[in-house]
Amino acid sequence: MNAPGLLPIVTLLFGLVAGVAAVWAMAERARAGRAELKLGLLEGQANASGEILRAQAALSANAVADELVKRAGESFASQNSVAQAKLEAQLKPVADSLEKFQAQVTAAEKARAEQTGGLKAQIEQLLLASTATQDEARKLSAALRRGAGVQGRWGEQMLRNVLEMAGLKAKVDFEEQFHVDTGSGALRPDVIVKLPGGGVFVIDAKCSLNAFLEAQDALDEAVREAGYLRHAQSVRAHMHSLAAKAYWDQFEASPDFVVMFVPGDAFLAAAAERLPDLYTQGMERRVILVTPSSLFALCKAVAYGWRVEEQSLNAKQIAVLGRDLYKRLSVMGDHVTRVGRALGSAVDHYNAFVGSLESQVLTQARKFEDLKVDKQSAPLKELKGVEPAIRPLVKLSSEGSPPALTLVETAPTSAP
Repeated sequence: MNAPGLLPIVTLLFGLVAGVAAVWAMAERARAGRAELKLGLLEGQANASGEILRAQAALSANAVADELVKRAGESFASQNSVAQAKLEAQLKPVADSLEKFQAQVTAAEKARAEQTGGLKAQIEQLLLASTATQDEARKLSAALRRGAGVQGRWGEQMLRNVLEMAGLKAKVDFEEQFHVDTGSGALRPDVIVKLPGGGVFVIDAKCSLNAFLEAQDALDEAVREAGYLRHAQSVRAHMHSLAAKAYWDQFEASPDFVVMFVPGDAFLAAAAERLPDLYTQGMERRVILVTPSSLFALCKAVAYGWRVEEQSLNAKQIAVLGRDLYKRLSVMGDHVTRVGRALGSAVDHYNAFVGSLESQVLTQARKFEDLKVDKQSAPLKELKGVEPAIRPLVKLSSEGSPPALTLVETAPTSAP
């Protein structure tokens, strides 16, 4: 076979091979497509199964979560109840204490309100009293400005009040407006106070207050100070004139001083502030400057002296009464002794009478009982005597202090 005849065969063979290859490629592509389709179906089925599993898992998880939430809620509610109970148990004492505290606060608030109300009422009363005091002070100031006579009478009344409050009695422990005749004329001290033992001392209550009242009303400081200075000089001048009267020489038993009464602490304090040596000058001249408070203490000492002297006099009277009482008790003791003897004698006579009656009379009468006589009465009882039980008095001793009455008791014994 020649070459030109093989070419068509080779070409045909190449055509067949190319066709087979094409068919095979197409078959491979079909298989690959089917494989891809099957793989896609498998992947879709896997995805669907996964979704189903995930859905089922989600449903199971939700159910489990709901159950867990439910159980957790129940557990939390139980724990909350327990915790609440524990908390209430722990807070109960605190609550009780708070209730008690609230009650105490309420009571305190009520008491405070009542006290506040009472305090308001007292403040109102105090304001009224202060107003009344101011009114009276203004009236007194106006009255004192009328002249020395009004001031003198007011000072004398203040002096009398202090003496009586100290316990001294008018016309008994002190005398007012007492007249004393001297070689240079008559003196009339305001008050003489009697001392235990017969002594007396003089109190003078005259003191001018015009300058002090003017100083109180002054608006200018210089004018006020000048008024206080005049007041101090007036007090000192009156002290000098009082010392010149030498009241202590007019009475036999009198301490060597005279008391100058200033009817107000403010009056004497204002004078002493301007004249610091005022008290020293008074002591040097035997003049004692006093105010109501210091005079009250002085008169209290005098009243105590009178009480001591009265007690001393009472002690003497008690001693006299005691001796007289002792004598009377001694006489009464003798009478009691004689009464006891008489009673003893009466008992002896009674016992003798009973013995005679029993032995001489009743023995004969009892023989009627032996004879069975119908006497229509109770049988005769045995008579018994009375045992003496007289308590004699011990005689009063005349030596030493008088003993008390002593009774010696004899114990009674029954008679046979």
